[in-house]
Amino acid sequence: ARLESSGYQLTEATAGPGAEDALREQVSAGSLGGYLVLGPETLARGEVRYMGRTALSPVRSAILRQAVVQAALEVRLGGDASDVEALLSGGHLELEVLAGGGGGADDPAFIAAYVGAFLLYMVVLFYAVAVMRSVLEEKTSRIVEVVISSMKPFHLMLGKILGVGAVGLTQIAIWIGLVALFALTGLPALVSAQPEIFSPDFVTEVVPGAGFALLMLVFFLGGYFIYSGIYAAVGAMCSTDEEAQQAQFPVVLLLVVPILFVSQVIQDPTSTTAVALSFVPFFTPILMFARAAAGGATLPELVGSVVLMSLTVVAVAWVAGRIYRVGILMAGKRPTLPEIIRWVREG
Repeated sequence: ARLESSGYQLTEATAGPGAEDALREQVSAGSLGGYLVLGPETLARGEVRYMGRTALSPVRSAILRQAVVQAALEVRLGGDASDVEALLSGGHLELEVLAGGGGGADDPAFIAAYVGAFLLYMVVLFYAVAVMRSVLEEKTSRIVEVVISSMKPFHLMLGKILGVGAVGLTQIAIWIGLVALFALTGLPALVSAQPEIFSPDFVTEVVPGAGFALLMLVFFLGGYFIYSGIYAAVGAMCSTDEEAQQAQFPVVLLLVVPILFVSQVIQDPTSTTAVALSFVPFFTPILMFARAAAGGATLPELVGSVVLMSLTVVAVAWVAGRIYRVGILMAGKRPTLPEIIRWVREG
């Protein structure tokens, strides 16, 4: 019955001398897709032999093996087939959370939170570093000296950040478009072809919705503007690529720290540590997103983190703009911390 529900047409063959030879001839002639040979070992150990015109794909092989093993276990355990199948599937844990105690998350939500957090980390880091390399390239090639003569340094830095950010948003839009295209075309065909593996409930839980995409967009923008401003200042302070590699180490730590805590935050998104770390502006883009994706962030917390992140973007832009104004035309050794503080005060 399980194989028939997966789309197979089954007929029981009569056992006897020469029966398998006749079946093999039908397979060779193309009138039969294949046959299964069941025996005492099937009921004892779940062993079965398949003969067909072509090799089975890993998915179809798993379907056949799972159907035979579950049927054998149902016979040996007795009882209702649906009850035995529920036990074999691992049972079900129903979660209830007290009002105001935060949300819980099942395995699909955990997977989405993990993948989304790491995607944010990679995308923010990649495009923020791209801003630094662009600033450093213009500085070392002396192009910036010509450009600065016709516009303000802060406007140049802002334009560079917005331009690279537009590229990042375009790439994210392409990703979302491809996922939506797969969800609308390929996913229904996959579900109908393999209903035993890809059930509609499983697809509903795993595939992210519009809210997930909106959260990712908001926290990407916040994280990108924070770190791109910092990286633009780093690029303006340095004169060579080697100096930039050394100077960006503290900035990379700001991105690595939330990645180290993301597992703990997803597993217990309402804990004191998770809440406190998610409100640190430099950690908010990753950790608050992880909490929200895991179902542990309330709406006031989300709004408060976005407001705090926006204020941090303004503060970073102000500081980075002052460093950029002075550092973009400086050459020679990398400035010390007291010199950078002086640039911020006098910039």
